[in-house]
Amino acid sequence: MHDLRALRADPAGFDADLARRGLEPVSSSILALDEERRAAQTALQEKQTRRNALSREIGAIRRNKGDSAALEAEAISLRTEMEGLDARAQELDVETHDRLAVLPNRLDASVPAGADETANVVVHERGAVRNFAFTPKQHFELGEAMQQDGYAQMDFATGARLSGARFVMLRGGIARLERALGQFMLDLHVTEHGYSETHVPVLVNEPAMYGTDKLPKFADQSFVTTDGRWLVPTAEVPLTASVMGEMVDAAQLPIRLSALSLCFRSEAGASGRDVRGMLRQHQFEKVEMVSITTPEESDAEHERMTRCAERVLELLEIPFRRLLLCAGDTGFGAAKTYDLEAWLPGQQAWREISSCSNTRDFQARRMNARYRPGEGAPVFVHTLNGSGLAVGRTLIAVMENWQEEDGSVTVPPVLRTYMGGVERLG
Repeated sequence: MHDLRALRADPAGFDADLARRGLEPVSSSILALDEERRAAQTALQEKQTRRNALSREIGAIRRNKGDSAALEAEAISLRTEMEGLDARAQELDVETHDRLAVLPNRLDASVPAGADETANVVVHERGAVRNFAFTPKQHFELGEAMQQDGYAQMDFATGARLSGARFVMLRGGIARLERALGQFMLDLHVTEHGYSETHVPVLVNEPAMYGTDKLPKFADQSFVTTDGRWLVPTAEVPLTASVMGEMVDAAQLPIRLSALSLCFRSEAGASGRDVRGMLRQHQFEKVEMVSITTPEESDAEHERMTRCAERVLELLEIPFRRLLLCAGDTGFGAAKTYDLEAWLPGQQAWREISSCSNTRDFQARRMNARYRPGEGAPVFVHTLNGSGLAVGRTLIAVMENWQEEDGSVTVPPVLRTYMGGVERLG
């Protein structure tokens, strides 16, 4: 949600920010609604003042046994007019709110111009890309060749038979490797990076989805139950919404939370994209990081969070690069986003494995999460979220980067204690 006062103060600047995202100007139409709403409220207050005065006059006339019929008729007429003005003011308030609710966050000045991902800027690249002495395979080729009880350890056929397209059943060593990755990442963020471990519900209500900017914009990309609860697209939703409606104690900030959870996305609009393999699934696991902090500290927290995600890839010895997303590729709720892309030798391509965003006060306004700095007036907190990492995509990166010529996969040293000492799969 946006601050109407800021829009009134600088409508041209507001429209210029939207233009960076390729959107048309809206300030004049929204301010026209706002002006009409405020005019209706002012007229309502004036009529209420007149009605109060009439009430006093009518009372005085009645006490003196006089004729107050004309004034009473005026009072009745005023009440009808007031009801109409109140209904119109509420209607305009809802319309203004709805118009603002679908507008994306204002971008940070450092976000580069550009219409799509081709304009993203590589900040740095880390890790040596392995020089294979053989042609590396893609993860699904490796996983389908590994067997467990007569079935593929990466079993898309059974997943499709049970649930449809974009589901997989993992078995044996690959299933254990995915579990090891999730536990390793969560332990790292808790013990070394100072995040509080959290176990979250994966069904949330509509206010939680709205407050974290997933509704109404992304309703078609999420799953909803028949009783109106939503399957979380990421643990960002329950973690961030945990301070919804709260006046957070300033002494608690920054609050850093992490959770390993199931995530669910309908992948609307993804038809034909990444059909093979685990890159784009309806159900997956992810370790999420969320920070709730002050406006003064949010930029530094963004850098810190991104480094926490990078540390996972460094320990797994997976080559990666950090990208600063351009205006056209920055997500709806983000003011600034860094993506981490892992090198996948089977695809011979860089693929996103983490996205770390600073939403500033965009989500906090939607969910009314504030704190009181010292003796001053309440201020909206800043919220940040990041993947630390997407477990399934990390599994892909591990399998492809640590594969051997015989189709086996070496377990990265940092994971071996989580694997009960197993050093190789396949």
